[in-house]
Amino acid sequence: MKPAHIAIIMDGNGRWAKARGLPRAAGHRAGVEALRRTVRAAGDLGIEWLTVYAFSSENWSRPKAEVSDLMGLLKLFIRRDLAEIHQAGVRVRMIGERASLAPDIRALVEEAETLTVANRSMNLVIAFNYGARDEIARAAAAIAESVRAGTLDSADITPEAFGQFLDTKLIPDPDLIVRTSGEQRLSNFLLWQAAYSELVFMPCYWPDFGLAELEQAIESFAARERRFGGVTARDVAL
Repeated sequence: MKPAHIAIIMDGNGRWAKARGLPRAAGHRAGVEALRRTVRAAGDLGIEWLTVYAFSSENWSRPKAEVSDLMGLLKLFIRRDLAEIHQAGVRVRMIGERASLAPDIRALVEEAETLTVANRSMNLVIAFNYGARDEIARAAAAIAESVRAGTLDSADITPEAFGQFLDTKLIPDPDLIVRTSGEQRLSNFLLWQAAYSELVFMPCYWPDFGLAELEQAIESFAARERRFGGVTARDVAL
């Protein structure tokens, strides 16, 4: 069985660069190339949804030069690749807190979303300035405001209703979450949505990721039996 939605924690750019005696910026640039390869590979494999963790809300604590370089790479990716992505029928969406982003970055993201809104071949979700705890807190605040305004009854706050206040309200939960670099944690990524996601941790650094690694992660997913908290006929028989 193939996952409909794959989410990726793109980890290891800095360590990839260090292992080669290169500056961290070189690792981030190589990471963008890996993103290009992976978007194309996901499209070729018929993946409906691909979400990538591009920049976390905690990444602002990194050195200013590195943050500036990451912002520049995002702008370069959108400017350089948007036409190709649009031509391939990919719809682009962004999740994460937008209000604090620089106006030029916010404008580029909105341009990408508007241009590709009618595309249907694949959905590319970019988690940028994103943190799951922040997302959940913002959702809780919006729910509290709705209850205060009388547009939502507190008795109607169910998990399904709560999900409608998240950044991912129109996005299905990921079937598979992949993290590169060998680290085995979610790092504040899609904590609500990952409740029943399968997790695959791969030893390669993100700049080395491509079609073969994506296929390997999908093969691992296909070999698993998803129960969603229930039991299968085989479990009952045992």
